[in-house]
Amino acid sequence: MPSVESVLTSVLAGFLASAVLIIAIGAQNAFVLRQGLRREHVIAVVAVCALSDLMLILAGIGGLGAVVTARPDTVTVIRWVGAAFLMAYAVLAARRAMRPTRLNPAERAPATLGATVLTCLALTYLNPHVYLDTVLLLGSIAQRHPHRWLFGIGAAAASLVWFTALGLGAHRLAPLLAKPTAWRVLDGVISLVMVGVAASLLIGA
Repeated sequence: MPSVESVLTSVLAGFLASAVLIIAIGAQNAFVLRQGLRREHVIAVVAVCALSDLMLILAGIGGLGAVVTARPDTVTVIRWVGAAFLMAYAVLAARRAMRPTRLNPAERAPATLGATVLTCLALTYLNPHVYLDTVLLLGSIAQRHPHRWLFGIGAAAASLVWFTALGLGAHRLAPLLAKPTAWRVLDGVISLVMVGVAASLLIGA
């Protein structure tokens, strides 16, 4: 019977790891933010993003579980690649923090539900980073925890919380997100946390 502490540790670790990866200025987040500011099909967009992350995270954890048993050396390689990927992201976030910009949600967005969902799916599944982040990277990190599926639940929860907050709370954040300084602080924090996660991967390699 797993202890409450170990269960909470795995869930919290998954939540934090996922949050670090999704809270960044990118095409998907910009689209969710834009829909939230316009209040167009926000629930559908949030559902597509959160469910997609859930499926990809669980697929990554399940697939890498078999790899750990059959080819542990492969996971070591993935850890090093994941660490390098995170460090590259950290550098990019640091550069954005030094040269802050602001998102422009005023660009024209699809008005129909079908077009909006298709756009959201394209931004999710046609982005190679989503497979590196959710399938390979989170799947690799999950293997280091005794309760990897609980880690996955925590990771999926972070995705749901973030996209819900971003979509439904966008109109309240509009004045803040219009300021480059807000993104400077956010990107600075993301850079530091990504370095920490990369270091944890290398220590366990």
